Amino acid sequence: MELLVTLGENQTLETDRLILRPVSLDDTESLYEYSSNIENTSHVFPTHLSKEETKEVIANYYLKSPLGKYGIVLKEEHKLIGTIDLRVDTEHKRGEIGYVLNLNYSKNGYMTEAGLEILSLAFDKLKLNQVNAMHSTINPKSGQVMERLGMKKIGVMPKNRIHKEKIVDDAIYVITNDEYKEMKKAAN
Repeated sequence: MELLVTLGENQTLETDRLILRPVSLDDTESLYEYSSNIENTSHVFPTHLSKEETKEVIANYYLKSPLGKYGIVLKEEHKLIGTIDLRVDTEHKRGEIGYVLNLNYSKNGYMTEAGLEILSLAFDKLKLNQVNAMHSTINPKSGQVMERLGMKKIGVMPKNRIHKEKIVDDAIYVITNDEYKEMKKAAN
C-alpha cells in the first residue's frame, strides 16, 4: 500500500517542457484529436469514432482509477499531446509503462522526456526493482523510445496477443533499478 500512497502523492510531475498530470474530461478535445486518427492508434487501442467515445474512455479508464496514469501536457501550448502510464505491481515491486503520443508532436523528444520522468518516479520515489514495456514488432518506433529510456530488449514473445484482429508478436524491454542508477550516474 505504501507504493500506492507514493503514487497518490505524485499525481502531477513536471519536466522542462512538460507537465504530467491526471487526465480529465476537459482533455476530451485534445485526446480525441489523436485517438480518432487511425494512423495514431494503429498499434495501441481502437480508434475513437466520436467525442462521446473519448469521454467514456476518459471516465472508465483515467478517472475510474487515476493512479499512475498521466496526461502529457505541452507547457508552451497548455495542450494534452499524449498519455503515459506506470502500472505498478506492488507485490513484486515492478512496473510496466505504456504510452501514446499525438503524431503531430513526434520527433521532438517529448515521449523520451516524459518516459525519463516516469522512470525517475519508478526508481527514485517508488523504489521499484524493475520496469518493463512491450510493443508489437510491427511498431519499431515504440522500441526506439524504450531504448532511449535505457531499456534493453530481452526478447520477443511470438503470437503474444490479438490486436485489431491480427496476431502480433511483442518485443519485451526491461530496465532494472541498478541499470537506471548507472544510466543516471553516466548522465551526470
